[in-house]
Amino acid sequence: MSRIYWDTMLFVYWLEDHPDYAARMGHIHKRMEERRDTLCTSTFTLGEVLTGLYKRGAVELGTQIRETFRSPQIELIPFTPETADRYARIRGTHRVSPADAIHLARAAQYGVDLFLTNDHHLQGLAIPGIQFIAGMDVNLF
Repeated sequence: MSRIYWDTMLFVYWLEDHPDYAARMGHIHKRMEERRDTLCTSTFTLGEVLTGLYKRGAVELGTQIRETFRSPQIELIPFTPETADRYARIRGTHRVSPADAIHLARAAQYGVDLFLTNDHHLQGLAIPGIQFIAGMDVNLF
């Protein structure tokens, strides 16, 4: 059983049935359930997913997405003052965007085993508090 953090795009692929990536994300999610892994992400992820919906005018889907993120299958991690310090350290040490630094800081603060992403520039970074950062194509599932 592992704690696995998904960044925003993985949720977008999965929830919006992306033609290239939804099947992979569905497979990963199923395997995580079978293994009893904990799916976790930041409350920031929910905001990013909702932003995409609102930009497209899909306001009615917001309720469904919020309910999905409230399910006991997803653990939402808040942003705390301790996270702010990790965020600053990550931004000061690595060349990552503010949004990526928020995700990495939350995952590190929570002590995740695996940070899954489709951002190739994040894969392989060494961030204290995160055991592994890997792409969604990693052969663990």
